[in-house]
Amino acid sequence: MFDLFWSSILLFEEFGIDKRLLTQLAHQGITSPTDVQQQAIPVALSGQDLFVQSKTGSGKTLAFLVPALQRIIKQKPLSKRDPRAVIITPTRELANQVFAQLRLLVAGSNIVATKILGGDNFNDQIKALKKDPHVIVATPGRLADHIKQKSCFLAGLELLIIDEADRIMDLGFKAEIDLINTEANHRLRQTLLFSATLEHSQIDALSRNLLKSPKKVTLSQSNEEHTDITQNMFFADNLLHKEALLAHFLSKPNIGQCIVFTATREDTYRLSELISGKGLSSQALAGDMPQSKRLSIMDSFSRGQSQVLITTDIASRGLDLLNVTHVINFDLPKQAEEYVHRIGRTGRAGFKGHAISFVGPKDWDSFVAIKAFLQHEITFLTVDGLAAKFKGIKTPKLGEKQIANKVAAPKKSIAPKRTIKPAVKKAIAQPFDIDGHAPLRRKPKSENI
Repeated sequence: MFDLFWSSILLFEEFGIDKRLLTQLAHQGITSPTDVQQQAIPVALSGQDLFVQSKTGSGKTLAFLVPALQRIIKQKPLSKRDPRAVIITPTRELANQVFAQLRLLVAGSNIVATKILGGDNFNDQIKALKKDPHVIVATPGRLADHIKQKSCFLAGLELLIIDEADRIMDLGFKAEIDLINTEANHRLRQTLLFSATLEHSQIDALSRNLLKSPKKVTLSQSNEEHTDITQNMFFADNLLHKEALLAHFLSKPNIGQCIVFTATREDTYRLSELISGKGLSSQALAGDMPQSKRLSIMDSFSRGQSQVLITTDIASRGLDLLNVTHVINFDLPKQAEEYVHRIGRTGRAGFKGHAISFVGPKDWDSFVAIKAFLQHEITFLTVDGLAAKFKGIKTPKLGEKQIANKVAAPKKSIAPKRTIKPAVKKAIAQPFDIDGHAPLRRKPKSENI
């Protein structure tokens, strides 16, 4: 744990940041920093590289936006044309949320910000880059494309911020991050790396490649229990049973907004129609949708215009929606750590949340992995009238007699190996000669009389 006197800071103004930033924070009702902000902001303000491990919902977006904007406001730029800060996020949804927070903070200032995301018009992005933005929020693939096309230059970049680095590695963007790092690789660049876990196989190598003598801030392990989230699991026999359980919980009066996670895109559409048929407002969010439609759905949900969002893991990270009271795992994720990110969509910013998961026969391996990852007991509950026959898959155990017989059973004697003697050539019997050739026999000539 990184320990400085800054950890006792109770108000943002104690960081010594610009009054314009304080004003914009106050307009959002933000006056006191969270734990990660208390420890990360002073290090970032000092200009040192930083490696932060913090669970989802901890307030890390402001932990890098505030020092980035403070630097832009107070320090002279290294380049007049190149961007001063680049923020890389794994998904378009997270990038849009970071950009929305950034726009609130720079409102009324001369700081220019733009977003460079996959799925948006490439030529429009080139026009935006020609306006020499101070801050770029980007997804790694599309930013790498602009670097290759010579429409974006990072030689004068002052601050590189990698958010959700573990997720970026999971999505296979290592080559793109290496390219971005190479384009902006100079001794004056500061790098801030944020990750939900330190245990990722590629994060250690990534941090060594990007960071120079970094300070490390570790606030919580990714498998720590969410104290603000109640977690319950329910056995389910089959798909119809899961649908009945889903309808039961969505009919409860204490449900505010709810995110339902499924394993496939097909189920997002099917369940959305099922829920809408029961009189609830729901929307499906899937990765194959056009970017404009995805943005529209997220905006509608964030404004409270729909009660239920059915989605895959595309929405498991970065979405900061304070009105989400419940997360329901219709299917458990394949990766145990993804379970933590899913349920982290509720119980944010000090609010209480509820996570409900359905465990059927096809989910059992995922449940075993999640239980081992969390390292704490998970309680199973039942719903009256919807109890499942399925109670898990038990590993077969030997009975007492089988164990006794196995211990007492004598070892089988191993028969000695047969030795095979080499074959001996038999002597060639006559009428063959010593060379094995049969002599020619000729009929005796008949005598002429």
